[in-house]
Amino acid sequence: MNDTEVRVSVPQHLATSDAKALAVISARAAYEKKATDPKVLELGELIGITDYFVVCSAANDRQIKTIVEEIEKVAKASLGVKPRAVEGLAGASWVLIDFGDVVVHVMSEESRGFYALERLWSDARFVDWEDVA
Repeated sequence: MNDTEVRVSVPQHLATSDAKALAVISARAAYEKKATDPKVLELGELIGITDYFVVCSAANDRQIKTIVEEIEKVAKASLGVKPRAVEGLAGASWVLIDFGDVVVHVMSEESRGFYALERLWSDARFVDWEDVA
């Protein structure tokens, strides 16, 4: 295993409400660390591999790593969940945190603009994570 990938054993699937809670918690944690424009996309009906994407961006590599660390910390503290894998930490222009039913993308502003995941998945429903209790 290299320094860009971390694997841990976690349950295969979260309950639907737990997956949504994890997505919301992740967006809030990113926002608390000054992520740019966090979005939660509900993908469950569109693809079979995950229920939610969380997409956010940051100004630099250091901030990206800080956001990733905060999301991992809050997910563990709130729901007892650890990611299955974390990929991209070495380059840190696009870090993917794979929780299974929730996949978090923490990207540089340049990468987010180039790959445009929100446009790619424009059929997805956006979850208003700021108003979810």
